[in-house]
Amino acid sequence: MNISINDIKNGMTIIIDGKLCMIEDFQHVKPGKGSAFMRIKLRNLKTGALVENTYNTNITVEKARVDRMPMQFLYVDGNNYIFMNTETYDQIELSKDKIGDNANFLKEGLEVTIAMYEGEMLGITLPEKVEYEVIETQDATKGNTTNNAQKDATIETGYTIKVPLFINQGETIVVSTSDGKYAGRA
Repeated sequence: MNISINDIKNGMTIIIDGKLCMIEDFQHVKPGKGSAFMRIKLRNLKTGALVENTYNTNITVEKARVDRMPMQFLYVDGNNYIFMNTETYDQIELSKDKIGDNANFLKEGLEVTIAMYEGEMLGITLPEKVEYEVIETQDATKGNTTNNAQKDATIETGYTIKVPLFINQGETIVVSTSDGKYAGRA
């Protein structure tokens, strides 16, 4: 389905210049002289690259239908991550390169969304915040009262993040999956 470039929205998936892209941000620009144009930040869904281009306002783009399926992470098998469709119970495998840094936050039973386009897996979307158990951290140094002092903590997935000094081994914390930072106690 073709749409005018003036009808785009953030988060929309389109095919432009022969590439499957998601619109991260756009700006309609009307200069004092000359015709108006669109400045668009696009994320290539196959490579993950972020590019910014300008386009005339009179072109049309093809709107792409990307299916998003609710899935549950089951386990890791070598370099493959196994997921189960929560509606049909079908299992699929995704390689580590398709998952990228999201692999740091996958734990057994975690509900994720997998994006697919024409039968090809594009990647996964994690919940914004997830609870993890701290499996290893050092004890706080006595007398360290520096503002915002932090220490390393390893969560149950094996990923290491910075946490406040009062967090102890065995505690459950909330981590933001978008930036990998401590977001609070559970």
